[in-house]
Amino acid sequence: MKPPYDITPNILHQITAISEKLGAINARFLSKPSPQLRKQNRVKTIHASLQIEGNTLTEEQITALIENKRVVGPKKDIQEVSNAIQVYEAIKSYKCLSENSFLKAHKDLMTGLIPNPGKYRKQGVAIVKGKKLEHLAPPHANVPHLMKDLFNYLKNDSDPALIKSCVFHYELEFIHPFLDGNGRMGRLWQTFILMQQYPVFEFLPFETIIKESQKKYYDTLALSDKLGKSTPFIEYMLDVIEKSLDPLLNDNTRILKDSDRLEYFLGLNIKSFSRKDYMNTFKDISSATASRDLKKGVEMKLFQSVGNKNKTLYHIQ
Repeated sequence: MKPPYDITPNILHQITAISEKLGAINARFLSKPSPQLRKQNRVKTIHASLQIEGNTLTEEQITALIENKRVVGPKKDIQEVSNAIQVYEAIKSYKCLSENSFLKAHKDLMTGLIPNPGKYRKQGVAIVKGKKLEHLAPPHANVPHLMKDLFNYLKNDSDPALIKSCVFHYELEFIHPFLDGNGRMGRLWQTFILMQQYPVFEFLPFETIIKESQKKYYDTLALSDKLGKSTPFIEYMLDVIEKSLDPLLNDNTRILKDSDRLEYFLGLNIKSFSRKDYMNTFKDISSATASRDLKKGVEMKLFQSVGNKNKTLYHIQ
């Protein structure tokens, strides 16, 4: 059964706005930020996602752990961060359409933190805040088939990835398939889903915006529960996604280097090309600059050259 939600005028407007920003990012070759910015954003992602769950480590401490430096802090918090670092470093090894990969990611994320990580819960759960029951999750016996249905939706539905990622995130929170780690898995898997179509989301820490609007995050989850459909949560998350694109678009300090151009071009998966093909991608560089780039690529053994001068072809093996 397809998860219930409505496509509202607001959702259509948000998808259009996000698509326009993604187009601008691609036009400016910003889909792979600089290595330094990638590292900074990875730290922000881990910090925000775990801080939502109560982790006390700072961005500086997380950076130190990434650099294999000793950090003093609560053992549980250090374990959470170490696990998250491992998962995000292996981010491309997970398959977003695979339930088995989903369970492996939970195991990697929660090892040493809970019993039986990577296994669906075998008991009922409820979320209580104060004396108020916030959410009563479906019976544990229903979890396996509910998750199977959710992955079938992810694999087979024709909705845009932007919507499916939000729907998956909400439905995961509703089903609450694990005893712990549901929130961080929802945010993590939404990133995986988006990455399949938009690689830039590997480097965008939209979790920081969720952290900044944490009350609204939980309020829209609760409102969606009350309405019996994920529409409010979709609208909230699309707004978060759109805002997460702004810092990248507003970064006017980045100047593309030869290594940036080569990395971007190789990411296009073109097996054979000429200098003219290379210049058609980077329209603002001179033929001399293109020649220097390609010479460096050959020296770095990124590809091989065959032929001379204007008839030279480059082959990626």
